[in-house]
Amino acid sequence: MLSRTIRTTTASRSLHRALPSTSTLAAREPGKILEDNSVDLTALAKEGKLDPVIGREQETRRMIEILSRRTKNNPLLIGAAGVGKTAVVEGLAQKIVAGDVPESLKNRRLLSIDLATLMTGTGVRGSFEEKMSGLIKDLEESDNTIAFIDEIHQILNLGKAEGSLDAGNMLKPALARGLQIAGATTLDEFRTIEKDKALLRRFQTLRVDEPSVEAAVTMLRGLKPKLEVHHGVTISDSAIVSAAVMSTRYIADRHLPDKAIDLVDEAAASLRLRKESPPEELDALKRTMTTLQIELSSLGKDTDAVARERRAEIEGELKTLQSRVDEMEREWRGERERAEEIRSAREELERRRWELDEAQRAGDYQRASELRYSVLPALEKKLPKEGEEGSDEGGSRVTSDDIARVVSKATGIPTTTLLRGDLSRLIDLESVLRQRVKGQEPAIESVASAIRLSRAGLHTGNRPIASFLFLGSTGTGKTELAKALSQELTGTERNLITINMSEYQDKHTVSRLIGAPPSYVGFEEGGQLTEAVRRKPYSVVLFDEVEKAHKDVANILLQLLDEGKLTDSQGRVVDFKNTTIILTSNIGFDILSEPGATLEDGTVTDRAKEAVIGRVQGMYPPELLNRLDEMIVFNSLSPSTISSIVDLRLSEVQQTLNHSPAAPDRRIGLAVDPAARSWLATQGYHPAFGARALNRLINREVRKPLAEAILRGELANGDTARVGLNAQGSGLEGESEGERRAQEA
Repeated sequence: MLSRTIRTTTASRSLHRALPSTSTLAAREPGKILEDNSVDLTALAKEGKLDPVIGREQETRRMIEILSRRTKNNPLLIGAAGVGKTAVVEGLAQKIVAGDVPESLKNRRLLSIDLATLMTGTGVRGSFEEKMSGLIKDLEESDNTIAFIDEIHQILNLGKAEGSLDAGNMLKPALARGLQIAGATTLDEFRTIEKDKALLRRFQTLRVDEPSVEAAVTMLRGLKPKLEVHHGVTISDSAIVSAAVMSTRYIADRHLPDKAIDLVDEAAASLRLRKESPPEELDALKRTMTTLQIELSSLGKDTDAVARERRAEIEGELKTLQSRVDEMEREWRGERERAEEIRSAREELERRRWELDEAQRAGDYQRASELRYSVLPALEKKLPKEGEEGSDEGGSRVTSDDIARVVSKATGIPTTTLLRGDLSRLIDLESVLRQRVKGQEPAIESVASAIRLSRAGLHTGNRPIASFLFLGSTGTGKTELAKALSQELTGTERNLITINMSEYQDKHTVSRLIGAPPSYVGFEEGGQLTEAVRRKPYSVVLFDEVEKAHKDVANILLQLLDEGKLTDSQGRVVDFKNTTIILTSNIGFDILSEPGATLEDGTVTDRAKEAVIGRVQGMYPPELLNRLDEMIVFNSLSPSTISSIVDLRLSEVQQTLNHSPAAPDRRIGLAVDPAARSWLATQGYHPAFGARALNRLINREVRKPLAEAILRGELANGDTARVGLNAQGSGLEGESEGERRAQEA
């Protein structure tokens, strides 16, 4: 029994020795915990390692005013992610180093507390409280220190456990005793702090709003030298402006200036990577040489005359190619060396400028004069001026095209669409739409005019680019016009978001557009409409057959059309200002089917249009209809329009014969005689189905026989399939060149 007790006591002592005791932390030297868990921003500013802060003078001045107060002198910066809250704090650190602050803040240290490292090694109960107490004690003993805590909302739960205090409750007494802490948090996370009134009353809030596009351009211009030195490239001013403008238009879920800075940074990194890699032409020459060397090696064992002649020919080619490769490598290395020289000169220039600032702060005016009038001018001469030969450092110049490529990667919008100006694209909009949509001149003109009005900045508020209600018989081109708009405005039909409104006939299904309410199935998935637009903010949204949806859908559309945004079930605001909204409906189809409703050319009479729109006004609230840019009644399809659609559909068949993804190298011609085209136009139109009947007819009479002929081997690459009317005039018949050759044989 005694031996068992001794062993138990010994084991207990061993366990206690293995666990960290509070006395271990308490015995640490003063200031050690603070130094280990913080970054000295003033020291970084003194070394010139912080980016310049431009355009935040008002916020920095307000922060200095709060810190200079006698009570409640703890600023809390509130703003969306990426607007520059941390930059304001870094700007304060630079002002402290420059002495551009009141006497009460001169020679103060600004330390950024790292909450992640503060939590390291605090798994044992009580160790976090001891570490946090040591940090607070270090801050209180250091009279000249201001602590900055980024994401300060995290301290409310930091170290929280059953029976122990969290960091927020531990800070409250210290703040009451005069400890100075600056914090930063987002608008959403600020709600967490608002719940703790005792903690909130110790802080003075400071709003940091998103800058305008013009202010963001100024900020980017201030960062330009740092980015150029880091990447070793030149950044054009047009690239800076394009980054601010394109990020605002195409990247809606982030904020300036962060998203614009990221575009310039990534474009510069991408360009540097391309310039440090061998040119594509040089790579191609080396691959050709490798192929020839393999062939030369395989011919080495052949002794016949043809092989000897071919070896001599290959050796001559290799010699010529080698000289070209050597020359191109010399040029490429020379460009790289020149670019490296310029990059080194820029780095040296930055160091000397920082040294000049240090000399001026230290009062060493002799050294400052030497740097300003001797050293800096000599370094600046090494750098090529704007427009001079070599100013782009061997082509290492970031332009607006590079910015567009980065935006294209992020959004999926083709680069060609981004680079083409809106002006040139919108001026020709009618002619482009006419190529795909036939017989709808009034609709095309109304749509193009409304979009130009919006793009010219003459519509008010943050509404969508344009909004339309397409009315008319089925098969007249309403959906086709939406597809054509998506292709022209966004560069691809993949950016057409189609919402089939027949799926929202019941009241409980309407919520699926913005997401299921909390605690309901599907809450985490988000809304079918809001999620689609959040992922593709620059898109055309088509609400197909809107009359089939429940009437509560009108409430969602009302908010969307009026404010250009929707809030989903998770509280996220989805921006619709870069979308084009199209609603389609067959309301009034019976009116358009009545005799006299349309003219011979398919144009709908004014009386019939008024009747259709009158019926729409009786079904939907006026506040919804008044927010639409246009209500357009589509014409019926005349015989001449059907003939144009036949030509369009047959040209699409020809394109699939030449550019099929299943057979990219296939080249087969298609010749359809006029009689066959006329028969397709006559048989393919039905008043109740519009051009959809024509699509089915072409699939049955043209596409299906062509597919069978290709699979049977009757149509080979380079052949032409000829389609004509059969002798009875009741259908089409075809003949391939393969069949004709077989008959002639």
